[in-house]
Formats: sequence, structure tokens, C-alpha cells
Amino acid sequence: MANDAVAENDLRLTADRPTEGDDPVGAVLAAYTRDLVEAVDHTLAAFLSDEVESLRAIDAAMGGFAATARECVLSGGKRVRPTFAYWGWRGVAGGDTPLPAVLPALAALELLHTFALVHDDVMDASATRRGRPTAHRALAAQHVAAGRRGDPDRFGDSVAVLVGDLCLVWADRLLARAAVGADRLLDVRRCYDQMRVETIAGQYLDVLGESDAANWSVDRALRVARYKTASYTVQRPMLFGACLAGVGPDEPLGVAYTRYGLAVGEAFQLRDDLLGVYGDPARTGKPAGDDLRTGKPTALLMLARQAADPAQRRALDRAGGATDEREIADLAEVVATTGAVDRIEQMIADRVSEALAALDLAPIDETARTALVGLATAATRRQA
Repeated sequence: MANDAVAENDLRLTADRPTEGDDPVGAVLAAYTRDLVEAVDHTLAAFLSDEVESLRAIDAAMGGFAATARECVLSGGKRVRPTFAYWGWRGVAGGDTPLPAVLPALAALELLHTFALVHDDVMDASATRRGRPTAHRALAAQHVAAGRRGDPDRFGDSVAVLVGDLCLVWADRLLARAAVGADRLLDVRRCYDQMRVETIAGQYLDVLGESDAANWSVDRALRVARYKTASYTVQRPMLFGACLAGVGPDEPLGVAYTRYGLAVGEAFQLRDDLLGVYGDPARTGKPAGDDLRTGKPTALLMLARQAADPAQRRALDRAGGATDEREIADLAEVVATTGAVDRIEQMIADRVSEALAALDLAPIDETARTALVGLATAATRRQA
């Protein structure tokens, strides 16, 4: 995507906001990501083509392994993290700064995201992702089709872990290609490393919560949302983008980005909590009710337990043990009758308001401000 194309797109978007008769959520999200997603995908495809070939040269078997990793990266996704990083950068750099210099860094965030998704699916034993078999399930099926010896599920899990690890290394390699000064790249790397540490911390707390749900709380569920999702989905990508433009996290704009990013990121996860129970599988690409099947102590489930009467609490105690679709639907109804869904919706709305307030006084480019206002709503009202 050339710089001229970015500037033209910005002008069109500020002039042609979606109307009430459109699908405002989908229209805003698509409008503010369309050209960027194309540029990120092109950057990833070119980078991965060379990387897959270099692995194939090691051994013929590596070709299939590397191709699976590439497919995990390129098989859809909304490119949310590169989008927030771009607008974090754009808010500082303005419309006249060439984008190609920072595209490798923006695209690297998608490789980091793939690492997290593949490992998360193994830990959650998830069957589908984006409407397709998860990496470990696809690899297990390959094991069976090839007639290999041993447990196909163990093979699938083991190789999926390696796929995730490879994506993490690829992210480092691609980030190093950003055409910014060495000192600035070092600052960017510090932000990137902090994002990775916080993601792992949030993921550990998520795993711990499933094994210790009786001792969990709403506050702890929100802490998981902050570190597992908010940090590496919105807050840190925006600070990452600001660092690419030479602005640090302690400067006024960095403080505003942190406030906005945490609020939108937490709201993003709270929406995920709702979609994990009530989402349409045709849109989410995952079975409905998965969180109830596993008993994951999300903020939604913790609020439901907190507000439940004795009969409702006894019903909610079945979360994590229910497998029948009728049971899952009944549990979802119990959660709703406690008022937890309405409380989560209010928490999402409050966080979006907090995010927009953070932008009011932020010293950023006006086109970026308009985009971030739209994205705050779109990312938290989505249906997938």
C-alpha cells in the first residue's frame, strides 16, 4: 500500500462514515482496515514464501510442516493488532510519512498472534478456529492419513507447539526488517517484549483459572482479560506503533494510548466472553457454549455466580461438566437470567466511553482520532 493510497483512504473514510441503514459495525471495521489488511497480508506472504523455502531445503518433510505454519498465519483473521498498531503510529506520524518502512513491524504482530492462537488452541483442546480445524487437529488428521505409527493426537499437539514456536521466531525476524533507526528499534523491541511477557502472564492465569475456578473472582477474571487480551490486542500494539514513530509510553500521547487501549482491550475480551456462550458458530468459527463446557471462569460466569440464587448456583455448578447441547443451552439461559449478560454489556459500554474520553485530549492526528473512535465501537460490538 503506497503512502498516497493511505492518504486517499483516510480522506474517503472521514467523509463517508457508515449510516444507520448500513451494518455500522462491519462497515467501520472493514473501512478502517481494508487497505492495511491487504498490505499486511502481502508483506506476510512474501516473507513466508522465503521462510518456507529455506525450511524445505533442510529436509523434504519440513516443507509440509512449514506450509502448515504458513497456512495458520494466512488463513483469515481480522488483523486487529496490526490495525491498532498502524493507527497508533499514524496518530503520531501523520499522513505524509511513508508506510513501507514500518510494515514489517506491523505484520510481525500477526505472527505473534498466530503463535498465541495455536498454543491457546492446544491448551484449550479446541476443535475449530475461524471455521476450520485447529492446527493440532489438522496435524493429527495428517498423521492418520499418512499411516504413521503412534498416537495421532499426541503428534498433532506436539507439532502444533512447534508451529507456534516457529511463528514466534518468524515474528522476531520480520520485526528486525523494519526500516527505522537502531535506537528507535530498540525502544520498539522493549515494548514488544513487554507485550509478550504480559500475554504469557495472562495465558497462565487463564489456564490456572480453569483448574481453580472455585477460588476465582470477577476481579481476577478481569485481570486475565487485561493481560491475556487487552495488553496484546490493543494497548501494547498502539504503544508499539507510537514507538515506531518515536513516542514513548510515558509521554502524554503514550498515556492516552494506554488508557484507550486497556479500556478497548478489556471490552474486546468481555465481548469475546459473550460470544463464547451466545455467539453464532457460523460467524465465530467456533462452537457455541465452549466456555460453559470447560467451566472457564470468565467475568461473565463469575458475575452470574455472584448474582445467582441457590437454585441458579446449583445449575451453574454444572459448568465444566456439561456436554449435551441441551444442557449447554440451559446453562446459557441461567447465566442470562442472573442479569450477568446485562452487566457485561454495561461494562463494555462503560469501557468504550472511557476509551473515547481518553482520545478527547490526546494530541493525535485528526484522521487517526476518527479511526480510533470508530474502531473502539466496531471492535466491541462485533459478532465474530
